[in-house]
Amino acid sequence: MSYYLLKNTLEPCTLEELGGGKAPYAAVLSEAEWQQHRAAFDMGIELEPDAEHIHGTKADVNYDSLTGSFLIPDREDLTGKAAAFAFALDEKGVVFIDESGEAAKLLEQIRRTKRWREPCLERFLYDLLELIVSRDLALMEGYEQELDRLEDAILGKEETDLARVNDIRSEVRELQIHYEQLIDLVQELEENENGFFREKKLRYFRLSMSRLDRLRDLSNSLRDHTMQLRDLYHTQLEAKQNRIMTLLTVVTTIFMPLTLITGWYGMNFRYMPELDKPWAYPAVIAVSVLIAAGCLIFFKRKKWM
Repeated sequence: MSYYLLKNTLEPCTLEELGGGKAPYAAVLSEAEWQQHRAAFDMGIELEPDAEHIHGTKADVNYDSLTGSFLIPDREDLTGKAAAFAFALDEKGVVFIDESGEAAKLLEQIRRTKRWREPCLERFLYDLLELIVSRDLALMEGYEQELDRLEDAILGKEETDLARVNDIRSEVRELQIHYEQLIDLVQELEENENGFFREKKLRYFRLSMSRLDRLRDLSNSLRDHTMQLRDLYHTQLEAKQNRIMTLLTVVTTIFMPLTLITGWYGMNFRYMPELDKPWAYPAVIAVSVLIAAGCLIFFKRKKWM
């Protein structure tokens, strides 16, 4: 378990020091520790935070608290297992019920990197939300550059791995869902139904909302880009197949009259006068060449080749 007071930074403290009311607090407990010490936090909880069965990021309003959960996709493997932890919050502070270690890691990073001129619970939550999505803009830019390279390869008729486009689409979809859930959570915080937050400090939630909206719009744009690449790939594939079919049609058309000549003189009737002529064989060759050349010239003029 870890306990912090929100002063100029996250200041480690003991459970007993949380009750003084001198500063808001943040705490990280396991499920067993929460059940053991929950009475010490004196929160009016109706919807018990469940750290074992978390399916998304959300916030629920209780009579005198907010409870909910965070489900944070792994930025190294967005379609893999996400980190999950629950929370309970009131005007005095916030408790994270965490079995994954993710909440403890986030708070430790905030403790090492953040200094506050006016420490408050609203600013702490803002920094927590910012830390969760801090790498995402660079991640999106990387996806955009990769999609641009794939688009150039498709247009250049190079061998293209469409499976990678599908992977990016799936990963961006996971981020999109994540942003939408975070936006819903921040809206609950900004609504301030229980009056936990000071009115002038609600601007921190509006700032978080603005950034999350931009990230969501960017993820939507990337998903649209992947769909366009899939359509472009299939268009190029169809064009390639059409060229092949055109070539096969031209070849078939050229050889049809030659096949007719071959079949005609392969009938071996006894009284075919050309069979006794010395010029018959070269004449048939010349006629065949003229037919093939005439077909090629015709197709060229019609721009079928």
